[in-house]
Amino acid sequence: MKLFVFGSSITSSYWNGAATYYRGIYKQLHKLGYSITFAEPDIYQRQQHRDAGEIDYAAVRVYQTLRDLDCMLAEASSADLVIKHSGVGADDEFLEENILRLLPGVKTAFWDVDAPATLQRVEEDPSDPFRALVPRYDFIFTYGGGPPVVEHYLNLGAQNCVPIYNALDPETHHPVPVDSSLACDLAFVGHRLPDREKRVEDFFLRAAELAPEFSFLLGGEGWAGKALPANVRWIGHVGIHDHNRVNCAARMVLNINRSSMAVTGFSPPTRVFEAAGAGSCLITDEWTGIAHFFALGREILVASSAEDIVRHLREVPSHEAKEIGAAMRRRALQEHTYQMRALQFDEIVQKGTGKVDASLSSTTHNLDRMESEIQPMGAQP
Repeated sequence: MKLFVFGSSITSSYWNGAATYYRGIYKQLHKLGYSITFAEPDIYQRQQHRDAGEIDYAAVRVYQTLRDLDCMLAEASSADLVIKHSGVGADDEFLEENILRLLPGVKTAFWDVDAPATLQRVEEDPSDPFRALVPRYDFIFTYGGGPPVVEHYLNLGAQNCVPIYNALDPETHHPVPVDSSLACDLAFVGHRLPDREKRVEDFFLRAAELAPEFSFLLGGEGWAGKALPANVRWIGHVGIHDHNRVNCAARMVLNINRSSMAVTGFSPPTRVFEAAGAGSCLITDEWTGIAHFFALGREILVASSAEDIVRHLREVPSHEAKEIGAAMRRRALQEHTYQMRALQFDEIVQKGTGKVDASLSSTTHNLDRMESEIQPMGAQP
Protein backbone atom coordinates (compact mmCIF):
# COMPACT_ATOMS: atom_id res chain seq x y z
CA MET A 1 0.00 0.00 0.00
CA LYS A 2 1.25 3.48 -0.88
CA LEU A 3 0.96 6.11 1.85
CA PHE A 4 1.37 9.83 1.31
CA VAL A 5 1.75 11.71 4.58
CA PHE A 6 1.59 15.40 5.52
CA GLY A 7 3.19 16.11 8.90
CA SER A 8 5.19 18.72 10.79
CA SER A 9 8.58 17.07 10.27
CA ILE A 10 10.10 13.62 10.23
CA THR A 11 13.60 14.97 9.57
CA SER A 12 13.88 17.27 12.61
CA SER A 13 12.82 17.21 16.27
CA TYR A 14 13.54 20.94 16.59
CA TRP A 15 10.43 22.43 18.26
CA ASN A 16 8.71 19.27 17.04
CA GLY A 17 7.80 16.71 19.68
CA ALA A 18 6.03 14.48 17.14
CA ALA A 19 9.25 13.55 15.31
CA THR A 20 9.94 10.47 17.42
CA TYR A 21 6.38 9.25 16.89
CA TYR A 22 6.53 9.74 13.13
CA ARG A 23 9.86 7.95 12.86
CA GLY A 24 8.78 5.02 14.99
CA ILE A 25 5.46 4.47 13.23
CA TYR A 26 6.61 4.92 9.65
CA LYS A 27 9.81 2.92 10.03
CA GLN A 28 7.77 -0.05 11.20
CA LEU A 29 5.10 0.40 8.52
CA HIS A 30 7.88 0.34 5.94
CA LYS A 31 9.01 -3.01 7.37
CA LEU A 32 5.46 -4.26 6.83
CA GLY A 33 5.78 -3.42 3.15
CA TYR A 34 4.22 0.04 2.98
CA SER A 35 5.66 2.57 0.52
CA ILE A 36 5.77 5.91 2.33
CA THR A 37 6.18 9.49 1.15
CA PHE A 38 6.38 12.11 3.91
CA ALA A 39 5.81 15.77 3.02
CA GLU A 40 6.81 18.52 5.47
CA PRO A 41 7.00 22.32 5.26
CA ASP A 42 10.27 24.24 5.45
CA ILE A 43 9.45 26.26 8.60
CA TYR A 44 10.77 27.05 12.09
CA GLN A 45 14.41 26.41 11.01
CA ARG A 46 13.80 22.67 11.19
CA GLN A 47 15.70 22.01 7.97
CA GLN A 48 18.72 23.70 9.56
CA HIS A 49 18.38 21.39 12.58
CA ARG A 50 17.88 17.99 10.96
CA ASP A 51 18.66 15.17 13.38
CA ALA A 52 17.10 12.06 11.87
CA GLY A 53 20.19 10.74 10.13
CA GLU A 54 19.48 8.68 7.04
CA ILE A 55 15.79 8.05 6.44
CA ASP A 56 15.62 4.95 4.26
CA TYR A 57 12.05 4.01 5.13
CA ALA A 58 10.34 7.02 3.53
CA ALA A 59 10.78 9.42 0.63
CA VAL A 60 10.87 12.91 2.16
CA ARG A 61 9.40 15.90 0.31
CA VAL A 62 10.14 19.38 1.70
CA TYR A 63 7.94 22.19 0.37
CA GLN A 64 7.95 25.96 0.80
CA THR A 65 5.15 27.57 -1.21
CA LEU A 66 1.53 26.90 -2.07
CA ARG A 67 2.67 26.04 -5.58
CA ASP A 68 4.94 23.38 -4.05
CA LEU A 69 1.97 22.19 -2.03
CA ASP A 70 -0.13 21.82 -5.16
CA CYS A 71 2.61 19.56 -6.52
CA MET A 72 2.53 17.53 -3.31
CA LEU A 73 -1.23 17.06 -3.63
CA ALA A 74 -0.86 15.99 -7.24
CA GLU A 75 1.66 13.37 -6.18
CA ALA A 76 -0.58 12.31 -3.30
CA SER A 77 -3.35 11.50 -5.79
CA SER A 78 -1.48 8.34 -6.78
CA ALA A 79 -1.41 6.99 -3.20
CA ASP A 80 -3.76 4.42 -1.72
CA LEU A 81 -4.11 6.34 1.53
CA VAL A 82 -3.32 10.01 2.21
CA ILE A 83 -2.70 10.94 5.84
CA LYS A 84 -2.97 14.47 7.19
CA HIS A 85 -1.46 14.84 10.66
CA SER A 86 -2.63 17.65 12.88
CA GLY A 87 -0.30 20.54 13.62
CA VAL A 88 1.69 20.58 10.38
CA GLY A 89 2.32 24.22 11.20
CA ALA A 90 1.59 25.71 7.78
CA ASP A 91 -1.53 25.60 5.62
CA ASP A 92 -3.27 23.13 7.91
CA GLU A 93 -6.81 24.17 6.96
CA PHE A 94 -5.92 24.10 3.25
CA LEU A 95 -4.57 20.57 3.54
CA GLU A 96 -7.42 19.26 5.68
CA GLU A 97 -9.92 20.30 3.04
CA ASN A 98 -7.98 19.58 -0.12
CA ILE A 99 -6.86 16.03 0.55
CA LEU A 100 -10.58 15.22 0.57
CA ARG A 101 -10.75 16.43 -3.04
CA LEU A 102 -8.24 13.97 -4.44
CA LEU A 103 -9.06 11.38 -7.07
CA PRO A 104 -11.88 8.90 -6.41
CA GLY A 105 -10.60 5.75 -4.73
CA VAL A 106 -7.93 7.55 -2.67
CA LYS A 107 -8.72 6.96 0.97
CA THR A 108 -7.97 9.65 3.54
CA ALA A 109 -7.06 9.71 7.21
CA PHE A 110 -6.76 12.48 9.75
CA TRP A 111 -4.15 11.50 12.33
CA ASP A 112 -4.32 13.78 15.35
CA VAL A 113 -1.09 14.17 17.34
CA ASP A 114 -2.69 16.66 19.75
CA ALA A 115 -6.34 15.67 20.02
CA PRO A 116 -7.08 17.69 23.18
CA ALA A 117 -6.02 20.90 21.41
CA THR A 118 -7.88 20.04 18.20
CA LEU A 119 -11.11 19.14 19.96
CA GLN A 120 -10.97 22.14 22.29
CA ARG A 121 -10.59 24.43 19.28
CA VAL A 122 -13.54 22.86 17.48
CA GLU A 123 -15.67 22.91 20.63
CA GLU A 124 -14.98 26.59 21.30
CA ASP A 125 -15.66 27.63 17.70
CA PRO A 126 -18.72 25.97 16.10
CA SER A 127 -17.78 27.63 12.80
CA ASP A 128 -14.36 25.94 12.71
CA PRO A 129 -14.17 24.43 9.19
CA PHE A 130 -12.62 21.20 10.44
CA ARG A 131 -15.85 20.26 12.24
CA ALA A 132 -17.68 19.67 8.94
CA LEU A 133 -14.75 17.68 7.52
CA VAL A 134 -14.52 15.07 10.28
CA PRO A 135 -17.25 12.73 8.90
CA ARG A 136 -15.66 12.75 5.45
CA TYR A 137 -12.39 11.10 6.47
CA ASP A 138 -12.20 7.34 6.04
CA PHE A 139 -10.14 7.04 9.22
CA ILE A 140 -9.49 9.11 12.32
CA PHE A 141 -6.41 8.16 14.33
CA THR A 142 -5.01 9.82 17.44
CA TYR A 143 -1.78 9.32 19.32
CA GLY A 144 -3.45 9.65 22.69
CA GLY A 145 -6.62 10.56 24.52
CA GLY A 146 -8.28 7.21 25.08
CA PRO A 147 -12.06 6.82 25.51
CA PRO A 148 -12.83 10.56 26.02
CA VAL A 149 -11.22 11.51 22.70
CA VAL A 150 -12.79 8.58 20.84
CA GLU A 151 -16.24 9.53 22.11
CA HIS A 152 -15.71 13.18 21.21
CA TYR A 153 -14.71 12.38 17.62
CA LEU A 154 -17.62 9.98 17.19
CA ASN A 155 -19.98 12.68 18.44
CA LEU A 156 -18.58 14.93 15.70
CA GLY A 157 -19.65 12.33 13.15
CA ALA A 158 -16.37 10.49 12.62
CA GLN A 159 -16.75 7.15 10.85
CA ASN A 160 -14.32 5.70 13.40
CA CYS A 161 -11.63 6.81 15.82
CA VAL A 162 -8.73 4.68 17.00
CA PRO A 163 -5.93 5.75 19.36
CA ILE A 164 -2.50 4.53 18.26
CA TYR A 165 -0.38 5.43 21.23
CA ASN A 166 3.19 6.55 21.50
CA ALA A 167 5.62 3.68 21.94
CA LEU A 168 9.25 2.57 22.13
CA ASP A 169 11.68 2.16 19.27
CA PRO A 170 14.33 -0.05 20.95
CA GLU A 171 16.78 0.57 18.12
CA THR A 172 16.78 4.28 18.97
CA HIS A 173 16.18 4.48 22.71
CA HIS A 174 18.18 2.08 24.85
CA PRO A 175 20.68 2.00 27.72
CA VAL A 176 24.06 3.67 27.15
CA PRO A 177 27.10 4.17 29.44
CA VAL A 178 26.63 6.91 32.01
CA ASP A 179 27.95 10.31 30.93
CA SER A 180 29.29 11.85 34.14
CA SER A 181 29.01 15.36 32.70
CA LEU A 182 25.21 14.97 32.76
CA ALA A 183 24.94 13.21 36.11
CA CYS A 184 22.07 14.50 38.28
CA ASP A 185 19.37 13.35 40.64
CA LEU A 186 16.46 14.40 38.45
CA ALA A 187 16.32 15.32 34.75
CA PHE A 188 13.48 16.90 32.80
CA VAL A 189 13.52 17.59 29.06
CA GLY A 190 10.76 19.67 27.49
CA HIS A 191 10.33 22.84 25.50
CA ARG A 192 8.99 25.95 27.17
CA LEU A 193 5.37 26.05 25.97
CA PRO A 194 2.45 28.14 27.28
CA ASP A 195 0.41 25.20 28.57
CA ARG A 196 3.45 23.46 30.08
CA GLU A 197 5.44 26.24 31.78
CA LYS A 198 3.18 26.58 34.83
CA ARG A 199 3.29 22.83 35.39
CA VAL A 200 7.09 22.84 35.07
CA GLU A 201 7.16 25.56 37.72
CA ASP A 202 4.77 23.67 40.00
CA PHE A 203 6.46 20.27 39.68
CA PHE A 204 10.10 20.51 38.60
CA LEU A 205 11.27 23.96 39.75
CA ARG A 206 9.31 23.80 42.99
CA ALA A 207 10.82 20.39 43.75
CA ALA A 208 14.28 21.86 43.21
CA GLU A 209 13.48 24.62 45.70
CA LEU A 210 12.23 22.12 48.26
CA ALA A 211 15.25 19.83 47.89
CA PRO A 212 18.43 21.94 47.63
CA GLU A 213 20.53 18.87 48.46
CA PHE A 214 19.73 17.34 45.06
CA SER A 215 20.93 18.29 41.56
CA PHE A 216 18.43 18.95 38.77
CA LEU A 217 18.97 19.00 34.99
CA LEU A 218 16.69 20.93 32.62
CA GLY A 219 16.79 20.40 28.85
CA GLY A 220 14.76 21.91 26.03
CA GLU A 221 14.33 25.10 24.06
CA GLY A 222 13.01 28.41 25.36
CA TRP A 223 14.23 28.42 28.96
CA ALA A 224 16.83 31.15 28.48
CA GLY A 225 16.04 34.05 30.79
CA LYS A 226 13.89 31.91 33.08
CA ALA A 227 14.75 32.33 36.77
CA LEU A 228 15.99 28.94 37.97
CA PRO A 229 16.93 27.66 41.44
CA ALA A 230 20.66 27.39 42.07
CA ASN A 231 20.59 23.58 41.90
CA VAL A 232 19.01 23.51 38.41
CA ARG A 233 21.30 23.38 35.37
CA TRP A 234 19.84 24.20 31.95
CA ILE A 235 21.60 22.52 29.02
CA GLY A 236 19.54 23.89 26.10
CA HIS A 237 18.14 21.87 23.21
CA VAL A 238 18.56 18.12 23.61
CA GLY A 239 18.58 16.37 20.25
CA ILE A 240 17.05 12.95 19.78
CA HIS A 241 20.47 11.29 19.78
CA ASP A 242 21.26 12.78 23.19
CA HIS A 243 18.11 11.59 24.95
CA ASN A 244 19.72 8.28 25.92
CA ARG A 245 22.70 10.10 27.43
CA VAL A 246 20.49 12.34 29.54
CA ASN A 247 18.12 9.56 30.61
CA CYS A 248 20.91 7.19 31.60
CA ALA A 249 22.90 9.83 33.48
CA ALA A 250 20.02 10.81 35.78
CA ARG A 251 19.11 8.88 38.93
CA MET A 252 15.48 9.61 38.03
CA VAL A 253 13.74 11.22 35.04
CA LEU A 254 10.64 13.40 35.21
CA ASN A 255 7.77 13.52 32.76
CA ILE A 256 5.38 16.48 32.86
CA ASN A 257 2.42 16.31 30.50
CA ARG A 258 1.14 19.49 28.96
CA SER A 259 -1.95 20.73 30.75
CA SER A 260 -4.42 19.67 28.05
CA MET A 261 -2.92 16.18 27.81
CA ALA A 262 -2.97 15.74 31.59
CA VAL A 263 -6.64 16.74 31.82
CA THR A 264 -7.67 14.44 28.95
CA GLY A 265 -5.62 11.48 30.18
CA PHE A 266 -4.51 8.37 28.28
CA SER A 267 -1.79 10.48 26.65
CA PRO A 268 1.71 9.19 27.41
CA PRO A 269 4.15 11.40 25.47
CA THR A 270 7.19 10.09 23.62
CA ARG A 271 9.39 11.04 26.60
CA VAL A 272 7.78 8.28 28.69
CA PHE A 273 8.79 5.55 26.27
CA GLU A 274 12.21 7.07 25.60
CA ALA A 275 12.92 6.84 29.33
CA ALA A 276 11.54 3.30 29.39
CA GLY A 277 13.86 2.31 26.57
CA ALA A 278 16.85 3.64 28.50
CA GLY A 279 15.79 1.73 31.60
CA SER A 280 15.40 4.96 33.56
CA CYS A 281 13.35 5.30 36.71
CA LEU A 282 10.56 7.62 35.60
CA ILE A 283 8.43 9.90 37.74
CA THR A 284 5.37 11.19 35.91
CA ASP A 285 2.81 13.78 36.86
CA GLU A 286 -0.57 12.22 37.60
CA TRP A 287 -3.12 11.68 34.79
CA THR A 288 -5.91 9.22 34.10
CA GLY A 289 -4.81 6.08 32.28
CA ILE A 290 -1.23 5.66 33.51
CA ALA A 291 -1.97 2.20 34.86
CA HIS A 292 -3.07 1.02 31.41
CA PHE A 293 0.53 1.37 30.31
CA PHE A 294 2.72 0.69 33.35
CA ALA A 295 2.25 -0.69 36.88
CA LEU A 296 2.21 2.11 39.42
CA GLY A 297 5.02 1.90 41.95
CA ARG A 298 6.65 -1.11 40.29
CA GLU A 299 7.28 0.16 36.75
CA ILE A 300 6.63 3.88 37.09
CA LEU A 301 6.40 6.43 39.92
CA VAL A 302 3.58 8.98 40.06
CA ALA A 303 3.58 12.46 41.60
CA SER A 304 0.66 14.80 42.09
CA SER A 305 2.84 17.58 43.49
CA ALA A 306 6.42 18.79 43.93
CA GLU A 307 6.31 17.33 47.43
CA ASP A 308 5.65 13.88 45.94
CA ILE A 309 8.65 14.26 43.65
CA VAL A 310 10.90 15.18 46.56
CA ARG A 311 9.54 12.23 48.54
CA HIS A 312 10.49 9.85 45.71
CA LEU A 313 13.97 11.38 45.50
CA ARG A 314 14.51 10.99 49.23
CA GLU A 315 12.86 7.61 49.83
CA VAL A 316 13.68 5.55 46.73
CA PRO A 317 17.32 4.39 46.90
CA SER A 318 19.41 4.10 43.75
CA HIS A 319 19.24 0.30 43.56
CA GLU A 320 15.44 0.37 43.79
CA ALA A 321 15.25 3.12 41.15
CA LYS A 322 17.27 0.90 38.81
CA GLU A 323 14.90 -2.01 39.42
CA ILE A 324 11.89 0.17 38.60
CA GLY A 325 13.55 1.38 35.41
CA ALA A 326 14.44 -2.16 34.35
CA ALA A 327 10.86 -3.32 34.96
CA MET A 328 9.48 -0.44 32.92
CA ARG A 329 11.81 -1.31 30.06
CA ARG A 330 10.71 -4.96 30.08
CA ARG A 331 7.05 -3.93 29.98
CA ALA A 332 7.65 -1.50 27.12
CA LEU A 333 9.47 -4.15 25.08
CA GLN A 334 6.67 -6.64 25.68
CA GLU A 335 3.63 -4.43 25.05
CA HIS A 336 4.51 -0.96 23.82
CA THR A 337 6.76 -0.97 20.77
CA TYR A 338 6.17 0.82 17.49
CA GLN A 339 6.27 -2.61 15.90
CA MET A 340 3.03 -3.41 17.70
CA ARG A 341 1.50 -0.02 16.93
CA ALA A 342 2.23 -0.53 13.23
CA LEU A 343 0.49 -3.90 13.29
CA GLN A 344 -2.55 -2.24 14.85
CA PHE A 345 -2.63 0.37 12.08
CA ASP A 346 -2.13 -2.31 9.42
CA GLU A 347 -5.05 -4.38 10.66
CA ILE A 348 -7.35 -1.36 10.64
CA VAL A 349 -6.55 -0.06 7.17
CA GLN A 350 -6.43 -3.51 5.58
CA LYS A 351 -9.92 -4.23 6.89
CA GLY A 352 -11.02 -0.82 5.70
CA THR A 353 -12.63 0.20 8.97
CA GLY A 354 -11.65 1.58 12.34
CA LYS A 355 -14.22 -0.67 14.02
CA VAL A 356 -11.72 -3.25 15.24
CA ASP A 357 -10.20 -3.97 18.60
CA ALA A 358 -8.27 -0.87 19.53
CA SER A 359 -7.12 -2.07 22.95
CA LEU A 360 -3.74 -1.07 24.29
CA SER A 361 -2.36 -4.56 23.75
CA SER A 362 -1.92 -4.61 19.99
CA THR A 363 -2.59 -7.80 18.08
CA THR A 364 0.47 -9.98 17.66
CA HIS A 365 -0.66 -12.76 15.33
CA ASN A 366 1.20 -11.12 12.43
CA LEU A 367 4.48 -10.57 14.25
CA ASP A 368 6.22 -13.08 12.00
CA ARG A 369 5.67 -10.62 9.14
CA MET A 370 8.09 -8.22 10.72
CA GLU A 371 11.79 -8.42 11.40
CA SER A 372 12.82 -9.61 14.83
CA GLU A 373 13.63 -6.82 17.26
CA ILE A 374 17.32 -5.96 17.04
CA GLN A 375 19.02 -5.04 20.31
CA PRO A 376 21.26 -2.02 19.69
CA MET A 377 24.98 -2.44 20.29
CA GLY A 378 25.61 -1.76 23.94
CA ALA A 379 21.99 -2.25 25.01
CA GLN A 380 21.25 -4.48 27.99
CA PRO A 381 18.57 -7.19 27.66
